[in-house]
Amino acid sequence: MSKIGLTTTVPVEVIFAAGDTPVDLNNIFITSSEAMRRVEEAELAGYPRNVCGWIKGLYSTALQNPDIRSIVAVTQGDCSNTHALMETWEVEGIEIIPFAFPYDRDPDMLRLQMDKLIGALGTTWEGVNKQKKRLDQVRALAWEIDRLTWEENRVSGFENHLYLVSCSDFNGDPDGFAREMEGFIQTAREREPFSERVALGSRGKGKGKGRELRLGYIGVPPIFPELYEFLEEHGARVVFNEVQRQFAMPFETDDVVEQYRLYTYPYKVFQRIEDIAREAERRQLDGIIHYTQSFCYRQIEDLIIRKKLDYPILTLEGENPTGLDARSKMRVESFLSMLE
Repeated sequence: MSKIGLTTTVPVEVIFAAGDTPVDLNNIFITSSEAMRRVEEAELAGYPRNVCGWIKGLYSTALQNPDIRSIVAVTQGDCSNTHALMETWEVEGIEIIPFAFPYDRDPDMLRLQMDKLIGALGTTWEGVNKQKKRLDQVRALAWEIDRLTWEENRVSGFENHLYLVSCSDFNGDPDGFAREMEGFIQTAREREPFSERVALGSRGKGKGKGRELRLGYIGVPPIFPELYEFLEEHGARVVFNEVQRQFAMPFETDDVVEQYRLYTYPYKVFQRIEDIAREAERRQLDGIIHYTQSFCYRQIEDLIIRKKLDYPILTLEGENPTGLDARSKMRVESFLSMLE
């Protein structure tokens, strides 16, 4: 077995079928106590300041983990800076395995990309389909955690984020991750619903005005996860994490190619908006926070999202893993006051 790094969610069934362990570099980077140091290391190596903090963090994180000698890098459907990132890794002797999500969601092109990945890792479609059945059982537990978040109000926004985002690589151990989620689900089901605690004015700074505000979080996962706790301290809770939920592949299909075609994140923003609108209505959202990463081309999509979604939207920008800054806190507080 060898560890294979990931720049974002890819068909991990192929990696597990090959007997290897996927490692989402994003998760290692952002959970590190030295996340900001990773960004600074990339800048010292020559990365410009006006490059996405995630890209710089991924570059240094891979170099800090010498047991990761191969990386599956998404060349289409994720970050436009990934091409240069791949080349700077290659200079350091890391093997790059490219993977591209077709812009138009063409199933034949997607199958071809998966064929190439299967060939590169030396496995078979039979093994991939076997792994899909295994991983779908694990994903079903993540779906239940998501349901407990919005339907029963027993899971916090950060807990929802953490378990769903971890479905990108299943923490490298699907069976162990499944056991962890089973234990969490059992604990969560025994909790008092969050909305009742806020109504009683006994949770954080909840003002006791009634039920908590129900928010959606859309866009890439935040570079400052402290956002979730800050929201709950002010009587609001995220009950919909858009991209994180997509990492858990929240749809049932027996076809692994169709599974990654239904996955909305790598394709046109319009498929994402359809999914957001559907979930916003189902989860009875009061408002939406659209997180955009500094220097990311996806910031442009904010103008489309605002035109197409009929919900109050706060666009929140983040740059480095230095915590939620004072200006962002003030903007969030004003947004919540407006919603109340």
